[in-house]
Amino acid sequence: MKLWGGRFEAGPSEVFERFSGSLDFDRRLIDADIRGSQAFARALERVGILTAEERGRIVAAFDEIRAEAASPGFYEDATDEDVHTLVIRKLKEKAGGVADKIHTGRSRNEQVSLDMRLWLREECADMQASLCAVMGRLLDHAEANSTAIVPGYTHTRRAQAVLWPHYLLAYFEMFLRDWERFAEAKRRTNVLPLGSGALAGSGFPFDREAIAQDLGFEGITRNSMDASGDRDFALDFLYACSVTMIHLSRLAEDWILYSSEEFGWLELGDGVTSGSSLMPQKKNPDSLELIRGKSGRVIGCLTSLLVTMKGLPMTYNRDMQEDKVPLFDAAYQLNGSLLMMSAVIESTRLNPARPAAAAAESWVVATDLAEALARAGTPFHQAHQIVGRFVLESVRTGKKPSDWTAEEMRRFAPEFTGEFAELLNADKGIGTREIPGGTGPVSVARALALAKQVLGQLIL
Repeated sequence: MKLWGGRFEAGPSEVFERFSGSLDFDRRLIDADIRGSQAFARALERVGILTAEERGRIVAAFDEIRAEAASPGFYEDATDEDVHTLVIRKLKEKAGGVADKIHTGRSRNEQVSLDMRLWLREECADMQASLCAVMGRLLDHAEANSTAIVPGYTHTRRAQAVLWPHYLLAYFEMFLRDWERFAEAKRRTNVLPLGSGALAGSGFPFDREAIAQDLGFEGITRNSMDASGDRDFALDFLYACSVTMIHLSRLAEDWILYSSEEFGWLELGDGVTSGSSLMPQKKNPDSLELIRGKSGRVIGCLTSLLVTMKGLPMTYNRDMQEDKVPLFDAAYQLNGSLLMMSAVIESTRLNPARPAAAAAESWVVATDLAEALARAGTPFHQAHQIVGRFVLESVRTGKKPSDWTAEEMRRFAPEFTGEFAELLNADKGIGTREIPGGTGPVSVARALALAKQVLGQLIL
């Protein structure tokens, strides 16, 4: 059946039917479509289009359709244009002629927007829950390795020593911002478009605020033309998905490297790795590589909808049907990646001796020495030069920090008084960085406690 057709002498061609149909992907909106239509039936009763008995019959029929839709064979042999026409056809089979009233004063444009908003706000909540799981795993990992020291990197070169929990809390902050982005995307999504009509507003005196309350929306759209052509809320969701995938991809890249033989910091669990069909010794980080790879796919979903929307005239255009595939795919890929990352973090073990040795044999203490000189009164530019020459001499002679004695340091530069030798141990320099947000042990402990408190509030 069609929701239109009176103006046409002939039906659509077979090729157009195939080309324009969307049931194969928009059918996942069926629960949202049913919930929205039930609320609309109640609105129709309030304006006198449906009697209480008719409304009851329609709502009950929709409940039956929802139950049947859970069965695998529900969509077999369905030739409907989209999920909306499928639902109306099923409604007419169950409720009879009264089903023809359900579309009174309602455009499919606003119906589609409503269904997407109902679906998306739940997806936002699901993403937030999955993000909380990842953040919780990071905090567990940080507490289990609270004193581990690792080199921090800039330009993929060893830069300064940091505590492993400080490193993990950096990703906690990233994912916390992602949680907030989904909260904002949900807020922008959670407004009711019903009552906007096709573009000019409905000709029936619906109480839009009552419909919004019925469906749990925080408010209503303010302009019918904007509501008809708006997909900003979908772009907000896709942007949040893309940034989250970028963060997951960065963490995946780190741990792919840190679990390699060259680093040896991490041991990935057997359950999140795979072997080689040829090389018996291999333990490949496939789970992390797939997360890294899927980031491009999700970013592509955002790009797809951005390009689709960028040249559309007001208001609704059929191009906008192309919003659903990228939305559904991005949501599916991101949620799977979050679940996968949570499992990876839970199963991964840190070998703290390896990164500690990497810190000890490198010159991650150089900044600590320069800053100590500055605190002792040497202008920082001169301190930087002194330590730079000290590192150069060490490289030339093959000396590690631990190879220097206090006397040798003093002979190299009289500014290096006896206490400077202590700073050749990375943990001493870390102890100077107790500024809020720094990697000092006290600062990190406070940050970890705060992170646990924040996470607890998010989960509640």
